[in-house]
Amino acid sequence: MRRAALLALLLALAAPAFAAKVTAIRVEGAQRVEDTTIASYSGLAVGQDAGPGDIAAAIEDVFASGLFEDVAITQSGGAVTIQVTENPVINQIAFEGNEKLKDEDLAAEIALAPRQVLSRSAVAADVERIAQIYRRSGRYAATITPEAIALDEGRVNLVFSITEGPRTTVARIAFVGNTSFSDADLRAAIATRQAAWWRFWSTADRYDPDKMRFDEQQLRAFYLARGYADAEVTGAVAELSADKRDFVLTYTVAEGPRYRVSDVRIDSAVEDLADTAPFMRALSVEKGQWYNAEKVSASADALTDALAERRLVFVRVDSGLVRDEDADPERPTGAVVFRVSPAPPAYVERIEITGNARTHDAVIRRRIPVVEGDPVNRQFLDRARQRIQDLGYFKSVDLDVQPGSGPGQKVVELRVEEQSTGSISVGAGFSTADGFLGDVRLRERNLLGRGYDTTLGASLAQKRTEFQLSLTDPYFLGKDLIAGFDVYHITRDLQDESSFDERRTGGALRLGYPLSAQWRQMLRYRLQDNEITNVQDNASRYVKDQEGQRLTSALAQTLTFDNRDSTLSPTEGWRSWIDIEVSGLGGDAQFVSARAGTTAYYSLRPQWILEVTGEGGAIEGYGGDTPTIAERFYLGGYNMRGFSKGGLGPRDLSTDDALGGKYFARGTVELSIPTPAPKEYAIKAHVFTDFGTLWGLDDGAGDPDIVDDKSLRASVGVGASWDSP
Repeated sequence: MRRAALLALLLALAAPAFAAKVTAIRVEGAQRVEDTTIASYSGLAVGQDAGPGDIAAAIEDVFASGLFEDVAITQSGGAVTIQVTENPVINQIAFEGNEKLKDEDLAAEIALAPRQVLSRSAVAADVERIAQIYRRSGRYAATITPEAIALDEGRVNLVFSITEGPRTTVARIAFVGNTSFSDADLRAAIATRQAAWWRFWSTADRYDPDKMRFDEQQLRAFYLARGYADAEVTGAVAELSADKRDFVLTYTVAEGPRYRVSDVRIDSAVEDLADTAPFMRALSVEKGQWYNAEKVSASADALTDALAERRLVFVRVDSGLVRDEDADPERPTGAVVFRVSPAPPAYVERIEITGNARTHDAVIRRRIPVVEGDPVNRQFLDRARQRIQDLGYFKSVDLDVQPGSGPGQKVVELRVEEQSTGSISVGAGFSTADGFLGDVRLRERNLLGRGYDTTLGASLAQKRTEFQLSLTDPYFLGKDLIAGFDVYHITRDLQDESSFDERRTGGALRLGYPLSAQWRQMLRYRLQDNEITNVQDNASRYVKDQEGQRLTSALAQTLTFDNRDSTLSPTEGWRSWIDIEVSGLGGDAQFVSARAGTTAYYSLRPQWILEVTGEGGAIEGYGGDTPTIAERFYLGGYNMRGFSKGGLGPRDLSTDDALGGKYFARGTVELSIPTPAPKEYAIKAHVFTDFGTLWGLDDGAGDPDIVDDKSLRASVGVGASWDSP
């Protein structure tokens, strides 16, 4: 190419400044490309006048075809000779030295392929593409050297020799201009992390330009949530070390003053919203607090929801801080103003879902509370995005509203990235309640892409054996009904607790439906054969009286209220339940059982979650029947940490057998807090207290060996949890 360009320049500058009529065009050196094709590339034709400038342009045009390694055009009188050296043809492409990336992944990214013409520009472009792939994986030190190995008949093998080099990490994250918060505080606010030996499976310490831009937004959000309404990130620089092994990231911030809220008000420009006072209760921002952009945004969403409930849908809520000009510069203040203004009517024209190769559209659509033709409500759509994320079928869920085909028409675009929903778990361990155990469990949470949740499990332990099959259809008959069944066989060794063994074999049918957005009803029918066997000779007489089989046919209902912000990882809200079961629809057992409880979640500060649970229950027989030892309640073990299984409640002191109780009340207060471990490891610490009481027997009154009182028992403890990837 350099030779051709030089020749073209010499022709343009040194040749005589006259044009000659072309009488003939001859092509030399062509092997695969037709002479006429090459002549057409040149733009020259017999009969036209061609001067030095035309010849120079013809050389460039032939080169632009990408088929030739060298081009020369000479003119002698009217005869023009085009001499070419053809680029070779690629026979095959190979990669050498790549261990972290597969050949097929690299081949899919490059433009060149076998049987294509090889050109220097195309090779250089593919070298850059491969380098970009390695940079995206955090290897900025990777080098790629192309080599063309000549074969016969103008063919070559193209080999990319790759030296991958070490993973390029972020060695240090520095901040300039921060006086109110330390570097450590700001590092904790962003997604990128400094390299450390324990981050061997994390990618948080890899440099990513997109992540760096996201971190700029996170930094500003950090300041805005703490009263610094004027805070800005004025600079972000990434410096690569000379050996290309490490990056140093430097963020420059301008903090500005910290503002307190001097007033909170709603300004309305909507005719039907003259009185805004009733809506003030929807706002969580209060006068005298430090300004918090997160609270302001949440309040704007809550206000929009409150307006929608009053059928004020086509409105827009804007919020902002109006700075008080007469405030002390050392103690600046401002009013948080929520402006409600009319918005042009907008309706959903269509809903487009992409990325769901396996999951049916209907599974996703039923989680969206709007359909085509409904008014566009951004808050409802944001809630739908969270509901779809809570399904657990998708790695990511993105929802956008785009203009439709006409005025007032909107297109809801939902993009999902699917993840594995099936799991096979094989475990072994030791439990203080059941001894050494082994567990095999197969679960598919999205069977056939229709959202069916199926579980097949077997658990074998020293004191417990369980086989279970269950299936749940979360949208039975295409309606908002949850239907399913369970089949199970359970044996339990309760010799240490109550001197008997128990066998349960049965099944259940379930049907649930919503009463409102937060209330749900579940109906359940259970048929179970229960047998108490192997009662020890020295067992309590109250246990011996229970030996034998008993068939239970029961109908139950569960009423739940749930306004938690997430079903997977709740931080705010509460869940309450009332469960009532009546046995006696056939079978041997006749009893009524009820239990009710509430679990509330409070976010004390970011990642500090307080969980409070209270629950109580009762069981009574009727028709002359009394609840058996297998039907009464027990506390201890999993539902009262710190106590052995069946450790609370009525007990026969002469045999130390737990007898269970007809009434119980229990509570839990637990605080989950972050640990110094890297955030991406999701390791939390827990401080808790469990407390409760269990009492009530139909028999045993006046027996000095029977302990049955309402004494409150309690335990305190600490623990740790890890959300594995």
